[in-house]
Amino acid sequence: MADPARARKVADRIKVVVAEYLEFRLKDDRLGFVTITDARVTGDLQHASVFYTVFGGDEERAATAAALEANKGRIRSAVGKQIGIRLTPTLEFVADALPEGAAHLEDLVAQTRARDAELARAAAGATHAGEPDPYRKPVDRFDSEDAAPDDDA
Repeated sequence: MADPARARKVADRIKVVVAEYLEFRLKDDRLGFVTITDARVTGDLQHASVFYTVFGGDEERAATAAALEANKGRIRSAVGKQIGIRLTPTLEFVADALPEGAAHLEDLVAQTRARDAELARAAAGATHAGEPDPYRKPVDRFDSEDAAPDDDA
């Protein structure tokens, strides 16, 4: 079993090699605007999961997934030549759900801001239900009409 630092380095190297291979060497019309977001390698360096995102709709995502599956052997061969370890890990391409999750969070934040603005508009004209100052105050012993006792006497 490899140490976690080595597995991380191998995963980073696989990420770079796959991204460069897709950008410069792979000529497939089905391949859309793809971005390699992450790569993870098992502790024994036998299996690598490569996460990717595709700019576009469902049609572009499906076409890109098909292109990656069809060219998986070529990509694995390039990875094996570039990383230089004894056994080349098998590759698994996984569509990354990060953009969809981020879009969902942005929608939730927008809804929350709209609700906050609605509450602020409702609170703008609101008044207190009771007196403006609900706290009791000490009553003065001497009213202004009564004369205060002279301290001079």
